[in-house]
Amino acid sequence: SFLLAPAVEVKIEVVLPEKERGKEEMSANGRASPLVYKVNGTARHYHLEEHPMASNPYHNPRDVVEASVCHVKDLENGQMREVDLGCGKALLIKEGGDFHAVGHKCPHYGAPLVKGVLSKGRVRCPWHGACFNITTGDIEDFPGLDSLPRFQVKIEKEKVYIRASKQALQTQRRTKMMAKCISLSNYNLSSTNVLIIGAGAAGLVCAETLRQEGFSDRIVMCTMDRHLPYDRPKLSKSMDSHPEQIALRPKEFFCSYDIEVLTEMQVAAVDIKNKTAVFKDGFKMEYNKLLIATGSTPKALSCKGKEVENVFNIRTPEDANRVVKLAASKNVVIVGASFLGMEVAAYLSERAHSVSLVELEEVPFRRSFGERVGRAVMKMFESNRVKFYMQTEVSELREQEGKLKEVVLKSGKVLRADVCVVGVGAVPATSFLKQSGINIDSKGFIVVNKMMQTNVPGVFAAGDAVTFPLALRNNKKVNVPHWQMAHMHGRVAALNMLAHGVELSTVPYLWTAMFGRSIRYAGHGEGFDDVVIQGDLDELKFVAFYTK
Repeated sequence: SFLLAPAVEVKIEVVLPEKERGKEEMSANGRASPLVYKVNGTARHYHLEEHPMASNPYHNPRDVVEASVCHVKDLENGQMREVDLGCGKALLIKEGGDFHAVGHKCPHYGAPLVKGVLSKGRVRCPWHGACFNITTGDIEDFPGLDSLPRFQVKIEKEKVYIRASKQALQTQRRTKMMAKCISLSNYNLSSTNVLIIGAGAAGLVCAETLRQEGFSDRIVMCTMDRHLPYDRPKLSKSMDSHPEQIALRPKEFFCSYDIEVLTEMQVAAVDIKNKTAVFKDGFKMEYNKLLIATGSTPKALSCKGKEVENVFNIRTPEDANRVVKLAASKNVVIVGASFLGMEVAAYLSERAHSVSLVELEEVPFRRSFGERVGRAVMKMFESNRVKFYMQTEVSELREQEGKLKEVVLKSGKVLRADVCVVGVGAVPATSFLKQSGINIDSKGFIVVNKMMQTNVPGVFAAGDAVTFPLALRNNKKVNVPHWQMAHMHGRVAALNMLAHGVELSTVPYLWTAMFGRSIRYAGHGEGFDDVVIQGDLDELKFVAFYTK
């Protein structure tokens, strides 16, 4: 909050998030509806009723706060300011002569948006690059699922006023209005309109986008995981997180919006002629539209002793939790200086007795960030007690009473090890599509166009398992296995299932966090031949530009 000139103020009004309107009732069945009609190739839709804005858009006058926040001349065009309304804060923005007010925190991880970037009617989060429309509050680039609450602003006698719902000020997030499944006839469990294989970010955003767009037919997601969709980047960044803590949506959300999730269900084959997915247990499900968003499978070690106990790929919350428990005051060996390997090393360095990292390359992140940045990061790790064994690999894992005891390197070095984490890359989880007729490249990636369509009509693919044309690199076919991109793929796929003709044009963005430092990377620098560095690499306060 700030001092105001006498008798001159600014007002902000907060519009109640739509999700609070009458608190969505459960679906007719009290859970995601299992009722299905025979697939007939057509999707039934209804449009969400337009809610005309009443003169007072709040159910409960006690929930409303109104405050003057500044003089109209206090903000220049292109400026943002965090303002306090007494029971919560809002972000006041002036652009093109108009004032706007939205939530001040990014709904993803709570970053202060006032430190972000305002450009062309959007504010971009300073931490992970999510982007919000300043007029509507809607999320327009990812990561994250929710939009910002939008608050009403009015100008009276050169003062700016904001009017807000106290609840919206406190939650700082808004779930977009969504459709539900309309009551379905011709009960048939083994058929759905939309089938989504995979329950990561791409699959979930696809399902949510369909509902946001008014799609009211059956949506089924299936996953090999035992959990509902969760925040996978946290598995290596905060390894002791429990599944409930990192769930992307609570169980009630899926019931409310009739998004069915089949857990521990693996698809073994897709029959494109009969539009059917065949599950490993023999169950078959017909679909009208299909999204394949199966992600990737971690590579295993191929050395002697690879089946020894206490050797892990970090694939699930249980894996991550178990590693943390086993590593306490013990010797940890990490194989692979990948993002996952380096994040795990950073996380365990304070908890384990020792952390050793084995890597074939000379410097970590050399291919992504170049030699100089890689060396600076390596130095930071070494000053935090992580020991590197570079330009070598594992030749044997030795056990004592079935449990890991030593890791033997090709260089001849023997490392004491109670637990080993393998982070040597991943391959696309697409082997079940080999005979399907869906186009897959030589590395196993599903080939899609800018609308996330495969070569088969009605079949879309998204996320880590695809190669797609990247607009900013002259439509070069690329694979970008990052969290933000998976969200956007899911959204574009959903819009094109509904025939909106939307093309993918987002800029790839990734982040990694280690020892309280984060590296944030925008663009696609594959094939760079020079790195221009501004700032101080030794202090890790720098910007690097990858050029060709």
